[in-house]
Amino acid sequence: MEKEKTKRLIDFDRNGFDNDELVTIYKALVKPRLIEEKMLILLRQGKISKWFSGWGQEGISVGSAYAMKEEEFILPMHRNLGVFTTRGIPLNRLFAQFQGKMSGFTKGRDRSFHFGTKDYNIVGMISHLGPQLGIADGIALANKLKGNNQATIVFTGDGGASEGDFHESLNVAAVWDLPVIFAIENNCWGLSTPSNEQFRCKQFIDKGIGYGMDAFQVDGNNILDVIRTVRKIADSIRQKPRPFLLECMTFRMRGHEEASGTKYYPEGLQDEWAKKDPVSNYESYLLEQGVLTDELVAEIHQEIKAEIQNGLDIAFAESPIEADLQRELDDLYAPFEQTVINPVSEIKTEKRLIDAISDSLRESMVRYPDLVIMGQDIAEYGGAFKVTEGFVEQFGKGRVRNTPICESAIVGAGLGLSIAGMKAIVEMQFADFVTCGFNQIINNLAKIHWRWGQNADVVVRMPTGANTAAGPFHSQSNEAWFFHTPGLKVVYPAFPGDAKGLLNAAIEDPNPVLFFEHKFLYRSIREDIHDDYYTTEIGKAGYVRKGDDLTIITYGLGVHWAMEVLDAHPEISANLIDLKTLLPLDTETIFEGVRQTGKVIVLHEDCMTGGIGGELVALINENCFDALDAPVKRVASLDTPVPFAVALEKQFLPLDRFKQALIELYEF
Repeated sequence: MEKEKTKRLIDFDRNGFDNDELVTIYKALVKPRLIEEKMLILLRQGKISKWFSGWGQEGISVGSAYAMKEEEFILPMHRNLGVFTTRGIPLNRLFAQFQGKMSGFTKGRDRSFHFGTKDYNIVGMISHLGPQLGIADGIALANKLKGNNQATIVFTGDGGASEGDFHESLNVAAVWDLPVIFAIENNCWGLSTPSNEQFRCKQFIDKGIGYGMDAFQVDGNNILDVIRTVRKIADSIRQKPRPFLLECMTFRMRGHEEASGTKYYPEGLQDEWAKKDPVSNYESYLLEQGVLTDELVAEIHQEIKAEIQNGLDIAFAESPIEADLQRELDDLYAPFEQTVINPVSEIKTEKRLIDAISDSLRESMVRYPDLVIMGQDIAEYGGAFKVTEGFVEQFGKGRVRNTPICESAIVGAGLGLSIAGMKAIVEMQFADFVTCGFNQIINNLAKIHWRWGQNADVVVRMPTGANTAAGPFHSQSNEAWFFHTPGLKVVYPAFPGDAKGLLNAAIEDPNPVLFFEHKFLYRSIREDIHDDYYTTEIGKAGYVRKGDDLTIITYGLGVHWAMEVLDAHPEISANLIDLKTLLPLDTETIFEGVRQTGKVIVLHEDCMTGGIGGELVALINENCFDALDAPVKRVASLDTPVPFAVALEKQFLPLDRFKQALIELYEF
């Protein structure tokens, strides 16, 4: 059948492209289309489980990847198969990923394009639209700090641009002059929701002025315009770091994923956009120009189809993954064997908890020149609690960074710094505010190593706790939210010496650590601690006191409550175990203390229901039941938000109830 060469609706400008390059671009553009054709067949045959189509959008993916340098990061989404193929990922590995085989990129733990690979400088998405934008900020920040003249490009859709991460990430990039291109694939639909139900702006480039960044619009189906535009922007920001917004106009020809279909499309809409197909239009143009012949087109198609079939044959021949319990557990964290570092001298100085934390941060900033601290008001102001006071003068604003009020983007930026080989500390002004960065922590930091082997070298500092008459939004104990999340480490010191050693260890650890710092303890306790740099073992509880009558298990302010009550009741001889680390949990020390005394009481400041105490009681009952001489007691705060008035807060907190419960257990 003769090709309809007169139907081409896209005007191409070949200026700057010779014939050989035009053919190279054609091959890159056709490959994802031919892969899709094959995937749709396999989907109908039940040989793959799901498919997110980029049909009709290949010009954006291929053109952008083609325009960027190989060493520069790209952060794609659902419909960017062309990014992966243009970057040269072996098709057998790509197909193995789609099938959940071991030679894919996630060991069968995630699907389709939900993966990254530093070998090809690609950072894949998660299902939650938007977090990749903040990660791109972090990678771009690393490039800027290193002065390596590299650009980064990150994709979102017109629907995904409604997410708060979009605003946060563009705003941060603008404020920090980050060399990143935010590419919006405006394909007119968010699943079944049309643009007029997604946003009211006429076009996304109008948003550029609001962020103080330049914005360009390009026909996303015109691959030469995409390449030319991305090259121009990338060249510019390599020399003068700053962000750009790039709106790529296109259309999603198939459903959000194949199962969703396209019945909601108005009649004839797909037919109109089919006339603007990026592949057929470009092919027609090259045929008109004499760059291609029908014979060469057939030869290229045959060659690519053979490559696809070869990749499929290899992937299909690979055995299905066999479940391996130890492998699943081992891959939760990036490999790291902590070697405790002892101080080189015995010189000590009396320090408050807040001073110990500040010491740790300062010493770690010296020890790790690639460490960056980010948070609201942490630079010249020194942070809400003055922990980083004086840091700007010593380390500069490049590494001690005031952030806009945007917890999600900043946690994402911390992950981006880690992907780029740096370390990051993110300060939550109050632990309560972490809710605004929850998705990044739970679904990106915690899962990324288990998913595709990328570590998250990020410490999130969490000023936490009540007893300060600060009310329900500055006093919550929220450590249990993260205790439940595999892949995180959760540390909660009770003393200045432990705070310094554990924070140093958390920064040293290449895995994500949430570091809780009780605000009431900041300036209320003191201890002689070593002036030298040292680390304390993460995952190891300790005895504050030893005794024979009963065992108290607690952490944070609970340790000091327990000491206060024991001091008032010298007749009670108790083991007092300070957990120090909540995740991973030191069950060996817990069980040892329980078995020694046969009586145990668990205390924490968090609310009772769903608190860590419930898990501890369950573990004790399951593992130490024969050693118990009394029911395990659990004491915690009320199951209400934290009240403001002093009398109400005192009633909320567990100290008085703990006194009574301790005596009852002693007398049991």
